[in-house]
Formats: sequence, structure tokens, C-alpha cells
Amino acid sequence: MSSRLVLHSARLLDPATGGFLAASALAVDGEGRIVALGDDREVRALAGAATTVVDLKGAVVTPGLVDGHVHPVTGAELTGGLDLSGCADLGDVREALAREVRGLGRGEWLFAWGLDPNVFGDEPVGVAPFDAVLDGVPAFLLLFDAHSALASRRALELAGIDGPRTFAQASAEIVCDADGRPTGLLQEDAACELVERVAPQPTRAERLERLASALDAMAASGLTGGHVMDANSDSLDLFAELDAAGRLPLRLRVAPWCQPGTDADGVRELIALQGRGGDLWRVAGVKLFMDGTIDNGTAWLERPDCHGESTHAFWPEPEAYTEIIGALHRAGVATATHAIGDAAVRHVLDSVEKARATGGDPAVRHRVEHIETVPDDTLRRFAELGVVASMQPTHCCDFTRADHTDNWSRRLGEERAGRAWRCRDLVDSGATVVLGSDWPIAPFPPLGVLAGAVHRRPSRDLAQPPHGPEQALTALEALRGLTTGPAHAAGEERHAGSLALGHRADLTVLAADPLTTPAADLPDVPVLLTTVDGRVTHRAQGL
Repeated sequence: MSSRLVLHSARLLDPATGGFLAASALAVDGEGRIVALGDDREVRALAGAATTVVDLKGAVVTPGLVDGHVHPVTGAELTGGLDLSGCADLGDVREALAREVRGLGRGEWLFAWGLDPNVFGDEPVGVAPFDAVLDGVPAFLLLFDAHSALASRRALELAGIDGPRTFAQASAEIVCDADGRPTGLLQEDAACELVERVAPQPTRAERLERLASALDAMAASGLTGGHVMDANSDSLDLFAELDAAGRLPLRLRVAPWCQPGTDADGVRELIALQGRGGDLWRVAGVKLFMDGTIDNGTAWLERPDCHGESTHAFWPEPEAYTEIIGALHRAGVATATHAIGDAAVRHVLDSVEKARATGGDPAVRHRVEHIETVPDDTLRRFAELGVVASMQPTHCCDFTRADHTDNWSRRLGEERAGRAWRCRDLVDSGATVVLGSDWPIAPFPPLGVLAGAVHRRPSRDLAQPPHGPEQALTALEALRGLTTGPAHAAGEERHAGSLALGHRADLTVLAADPLTTPAADLPDVPVLLTTVDGRVTHRAQGL
């Protein structure tokens, strides 16, 4: 049987050692596995009439880059509106909104995303600064963290929101002023959904095409896979439809959500979902939340922030979360828990430790997502418990500042802001660190994520000083966070994450060596070829 793919005249980069393999070519069989590593002549001899043969002319091949935390369906939907991520102050936001309003028909909704709370400076986050621009316009402005949003006065009216409410999600809130009137700020999904459910929604066909387009762009950026941290609504059906049509260009590992209030039947349903999938996607794991975000005061901290906020867990009864972690662990189901504040991270680790003490398969790999600020005594526990640290370094780069004048740092104070995104300390403690974007919270191109982990500077202005340069990773450590780290987190290190015989031919081909290219230049390195199972999902012109 001839090979599906032959790549030759290549430099094959090994993320385990940081060096290049002695081989200069590889071949992929019809099952999508690497079946030969050798010199150009011997490997090219394995090509047949149907084989795709590519002369890489010295380009660098790495194991396929994997985003360790991404929301493709949600991202495709949320990024369809006005992008406010480039706005630096309230004036910028008002100008952007005014331009958008001028193009709206009577009664049409305005959707926007990426709003940075730092634009408010010392003013409270609310819709009041935009009332004049949005007068009579139903508008929903998602803040960059996607855990909070601003609703215009008209949108609040259409949703019937005229005061505070109580939600099962303990940190969800309709923020109100001293007189009980909504300020427009909605905290967490439960509150945001009150407005979203009365807003117009795209058709299923539109959603499918937006998702396909987003995934194609991810493949073009060098991604071959993603750990998907949601499976809401009909997202599994969307993945299945694209996969069946041969339009799924990434390998997706999907973790559906488990929300507060989930009972024993709900847990059993999540367990039963495990393994559902197709050729390139499958349900594997469960996503939970232990808190919200620091920027909007819904994280869970061991001491309150400067506003007296971030004092509560996402679960009204944190022990209920602990019980569910135990049940999932005993069923052999891996978990990934959003935990940003120090109290939240500690509770997750405590819960995993209790779960492991009750039995179950010790090979089950649990994860903590985000880990934005933790004290010293927490670090060692990741390696001790075998818990994966899943982090997004570009959040530190683009949403905080080295001088701690940003909203995140001011809320925390100097001590806690000084231990921001401790990637270096976690790696040094022996933890497996997985890197990702959390798109649509931050851009998904993996070379930008790799660069941010190394330079820790704002991507918009690399002349600015880095935030916590002592926590920077080396380029090799960052590459592992996008290759061997995700493979380990998924329990797939025997057939993914390396250029080795028998491994899946999920490959990323770059025009330059990511380990020697200056970090500032990494995002601009051309991605020449991306393959999944040896099938080309992106090929640059001229290759």
C-alpha cells in the first residue's frame, strides 16, 4: 500500500529534546499514522500515484499544535458582531458604537464583543457612558472575559429586567445601583442569558458556516487540534455534521459543562456522553466552574479584592462540586475546572485529592483551567496530584500591565498581582503545563500564544515592559505546552504530540524554527502546511 503523504527536505523538530531528528523526510500511511522517518531518497520511494508529495525546502515540521482551551462554537457566534477589543478608552468605544448604530435599521440589535473593562478607568463598569449613543437601540456588549456583558436600556426593557434577581449560579448577578436600578452590567451566563434569549439568533445554517470558517482559519494558523471547553446547545451535532461532510479540519476533544444544581441523573448523563464522536471529534471529559473572573469581581479569592468582591464560589455549595468530582473520577471521567482565584484553585485541588483517595483509576487526568493567581503552597500540589495546569499566557500579556495599573491588578493588590500566571513556577514544580488561547477571549493563532508565553508583553505594543518576566517560559517549554502537554492531558502521549513511528500525522509546518526565532517575530512566521491524519487542512500558496 502506498503512502497517503510524503514530506521531504524537511527539518523535523522534536519537542522532547528541542533538537532536530536525523531524518529529513516522513511518510504517512492510509490510516493517518507516521510509518517512515528517514532520508529523502528512501522515504520518497514509498510514494505511489495517489500520494501527496511535498518538498518542504528546509521548512520546520513540528507535531501538530493543539490549543489546550478553546470555544469554537461560542467563539464563532460571539465574534460575529462589532469587535471592541482595540478600544483603549471610553471615547474609542463610543465612536465605534456610533459608527455601528448608523448602519442599523429601526429596531435592529447591536452585538459587540471584546470590551476591555480597563476602558472605564476609575469609573464603575456600566452602560451609562454609552446611553446617548445607544438611546433606543437594543444592544448587547460582551466584555472580553465572556463572563459578563453590558445591556443597553432598551435591551434591558425588552428582557423585562428592572431589578436584581437570584440565580443558581452563586456569582451571577444583575448589577444594580443604590436605588435597585440595573446598571446594565450582567455577571455570568445566567444573567446574560436573560437578554440573549430575547435577542435575534442566527439560523442553524449560518451558525454552521461561521463555525466552519472559524475552524478553517484555525487550521491556517497552524492548529491541528483543540481541547473544546463546552458542548452547549447543539454544538455536538454541528461537529458531527462537519465531520461527516469531511469539513472538520481540526481534531477536537470536547468537554461538556456540568453546572451547579446538576443532580445524580445529570451526572449519569454526562458519563454516558463520554466517547460519543466521529472521525475527528469526541466527547472526553467534563468542564466545570469553581469561580468567575477577577475583572468582574466574581472570582473566588481567599481574601476579598479591593472592592470587597470575589468572595464566593460559583457553586452555592462547594461541597456539591467536590462530590461530583468524586463521582466522575470513580467513573473514569477526566475533569477540567475553571478556577482563577486562589481559593477556587485550592478547592479544586482539595476535591481531586479527596476523589483520588476514594479509589477509581489513578490514570484519570484532571485539569485546572486558567490559574491566574496562586500562593506558593499551591504550586507543588499540581505535580503531586497529577493535575494538569492549563493556562493562557496571552491573557496576562494583553489584559494586564507590568505596572499593575490595570483593572485585574488593582483589584488584587500588589501581593496577588505579583504572582500572575505563574507558568515558570508551575513548570519548575514538575507540573504538566498546557497552553491555549481561550478563544474568543484572546486570539487563537498558536504562534501568538507561544510568543506570549515567552515575552509576556502586550501584543499591541511589544515595547512595553513584560508583566512578571520571571514567569516567562523558554520557547521549548512553550512549544511543549502546545504539543506534548496537550497529548499528556488527553492521555494520548503514546500516539500524539511527537514525531515518531506509529504516531498520528497531525503536523504543523513552519517557515522558520520556532525555538530560535525571536519571540516578537514568532506570530509573523508563515504557516506553510497543516495536516490532520496526514490529510492537508491548510497549504500555503507556492508550496
